[in-house]
Amino acid sequence: MRSEHLIWVAVAAIFAFLFIPIAVILLYAFSAAPIPAWPIAGFTLHWFADTWRNGAVRQALALSLEVAFLATLLAMLLGTLAAMAVARMRNAAKEVVSFIAVLPIALPGILTGMALAAYFSFWGINLSYWTIVAGHATFCVVIVYNNVVARLRRLPRSLAEASADLGADAFRTFRLVQLPMMASAIGAGALLAFALSFDEVIVTTFTAGAQNTLPLWIFGAIRLGQHLPEVNVVVFAIILFTVAPVLLAQRLIGDSGKAAR
Repeated sequence: MRSEHLIWVAVAAIFAFLFIPIAVILLYAFSAAPIPAWPIAGFTLHWFADTWRNGAVRQALALSLEVAFLATLLAMLLGTLAAMAVARMRNAAKEVVSFIAVLPIALPGILTGMALAAYFSFWGINLSYWTIVAGHATFCVVIVYNNVVARLRRLPRSLAEASADLGADAFRTFRLVQLPMMASAIGAGALLAFALSFDEVIVTTFTAGAQNTLPLWIFGAIRLGQHLPEVNVVVFAIILFTVAPVLLAQRLIGDSGKAAR
């Protein structure tokens, strides 16, 4: 019994270590003081209105949403196709391709960012909106790929074979048999990819050029010591906005797991 209590104490300590700083940041968004300080002297909501009136924040928010949306679409397409190709492999190349597929997210973000910046420079591609999308898509693909390939491993090949025996071609089998069974995995991967892209900083630093996504705006404001109350409000919004797709993805994965059983 004592060991069980110790385990719960350890779990509580770990969660406290992880989430108390986040809770403090959330509280700072409501602090009346222009400079964050503890204890909080008073609470107010006027920083939210000031933040929304800041044109740079709205522009950075729009750019982050657009980039995350396009990167997620690319990830859904390329990640699903890659997962289906790997699932059909039956030789040693399967493990090699799987390793290469997950490499972009396994490498440190600074290496990925430097590699992308060097690649764009080599081909004379100016850093722009589309280089940010391409940079985000490199790691978002991995998220969708991992979800879909895990689902495909659980699907019996007999379903596709039965569809072919009944006269369906490959595309019809994919559309009517495989795609509906992969849909929740694709959706969960897309939600996680969107959340990851929306708050990405390191790769964006190397691919954005003069443009500012919302995380880059936060980084710049903190570095210069400017707009700190607005930074807290933006961080508050990003946390809520990022948690929502993660929870939805978890719900999709859980529901699909129950259906599979």
